[in-house]
Amino acid sequence: MLTEIRIDGLGVISTATAQFHEGLTVLTGETGAGKTMVVTSLHLLSGARADPGRVRLGAQRAVVEGRFTTAEVHDSARNEAEGVLESTGGEPDDDGSIIAVRTVGSDGRSRAHLGGRSVPASVLGDFTTPLLTVHGQNDQLRLQRPDQQLHALDQFASDSVDSLLRKYQKARKTWLDARNQLLERTARSRELALEADHLTQSLNEIDAVAPEPGEDEHLVAEVRRLSDLDSLREAASTAHDALAGPADNPGENSGALDLLGTARARIEASDDPALTALGPRLGDAISVVVDLTTELSSYLSDLPSDPGALESMLTRQAELKTLTRKYAPDIDGVIKWADEARTRLASLDVSEEALAALSAEVETSAEKVRETARKLTAARTKAAGKLAAAVSAELGGLAMGRARLEVVVGPMLAGVQDSAPLTIDGKELHAGSTGVDDVEFRLAAHSGAQPLPLSKSASGGELSRIMLALEVVLASSEHGTTMVFDEVDAGVGGRAAVEIGRRLARLARTHQVIVVTHLPQVAAFADTHLVVDKVDDGKGVNSGVRALTQDERIIELARMLAGMGDTETGRAHAWELLTTAHAEKVSAAS
Repeated sequence: MLTEIRIDGLGVISTATAQFHEGLTVLTGETGAGKTMVVTSLHLLSGARADPGRVRLGAQRAVVEGRFTTAEVHDSARNEAEGVLESTGGEPDDDGSIIAVRTVGSDGRSRAHLGGRSVPASVLGDFTTPLLTVHGQNDQLRLQRPDQQLHALDQFASDSVDSLLRKYQKARKTWLDARNQLLERTARSRELALEADHLTQSLNEIDAVAPEPGEDEHLVAEVRRLSDLDSLREAASTAHDALAGPADNPGENSGALDLLGTARARIEASDDPALTALGPRLGDAISVVVDLTTELSSYLSDLPSDPGALESMLTRQAELKTLTRKYAPDIDGVIKWADEARTRLASLDVSEEALAALSAEVETSAEKVRETARKLTAARTKAAGKLAAAVSAELGGLAMGRARLEVVVGPMLAGVQDSAPLTIDGKELHAGSTGVDDVEFRLAAHSGAQPLPLSKSASGGELSRIMLALEVVLASSEHGTTMVFDEVDAGVGGRAAVEIGRRLARLARTHQVIVVTHLPQVAAFADTHLVVDKVDDGKGVNSGVRALTQDERIIELARMLAGMGDTETGRAHAWELLTTAHAEKVSAAS
């Protein structure tokens, strides 16, 4: 929900702050006072393109700051918005609200901030999209786009469509993966066969050498040892003889062990306690020397005695280097390359048997896509009639009583060289990411008129009212989000204007609704009434936004009725309008 907006240097607004609450908020004011600048500021917070021409004359930049809360919105919108905030590293304010800022320089440069972090404008749009929907004077044109019409239908039929759409998309991915693999193998059979031959030869070469993990590093250490074999053997033998005595002179006291044994025997034969107490320490020393002697013997026995061992290792080292020159910097890399090559080779089977098996897999997965696509089409077709009836009923109260909306679900035919052609019931269709259906909204302006696409049959004002009717019908699916309407009441008056106000008030029971209006019948239904004032101090025109009290609302409604704010008749009419709207709201809520 949008709780506050601050605008600096945008159009006729020098500085203005507006606070928003739950329910229906209307913005009114004289023509040219700057009401549209409020909508423009919300467009900027939605990531729209920055127009330097909107910067106030004489200002270096325009700044729009919006404060949002997510506690009131439905779970999916809250999770999406908070996920965007978390991904940017932004943080909520102390009160839990989230601040979004958009700055537009007079030189055309634009900057955006979210939760205190600098972000691209598109990320700002990602954050506000689940929270804020702006229907400006040109935004209703989006309703003419087929993708938006399909989205509206799916949103209306979400209970029956969502699970089918997920199943379809999963089946479609499996089918496309298999189909693309088959196309690649068929179109590149010669090239893939050559690649397979190359991989086979390489793997044969590697398998012939049969390298072990880390073997190259181990060989380097072993070759270094064997190169110093004589000096290593001499050092170990000398150390061993010093401890155990030379093997060719096993006489008494010929090594450290004999000398230590003699020392311990002499001490243990003494009667002096201080001297005999040294006996255990000599025993420990003898144990250490025995261990060292054993390890030196083992080391000497492990030293190669075959004079050709070094040559064998050098030959093995050369074989490994042949592999590391071709496939990877080390043997571990060569082994990894071989594993990946075997995986790739398994996917390059272009034999008739392999192609036949893959073709069968493609057809099996295609049948699953057909099955889910048919179910998806059936669910949409069933919902289309209900949506058309519901919207048509709403249009009946919006000065379009004889208008009728049709929602047509038709096949999306495949094009030339289509990326995902799928034959269903004898027709070749395009299996897109959202199904095989084209959805088109058609409007019959009166009972005898032929239904035509919205782009050919609806005026700007009619599009605005169709958009409002859709939002009212779809309201239950987006609880708590903010909807902004600019001039949704264009081209209507009288009873139709009252009906628009009533429907906006109904929509405001589940949403925060902000409406820019020039009709007092609509403004009378507001829970909060803001007015945009324009002041000319002789130095320039500046507009501000302020909330009206009950008495000020009566004066403003009287002005909107016929410029009669200072007459008793005008105030009486405004009071009657306000009282009637309040009574209708209370009655509708009970």
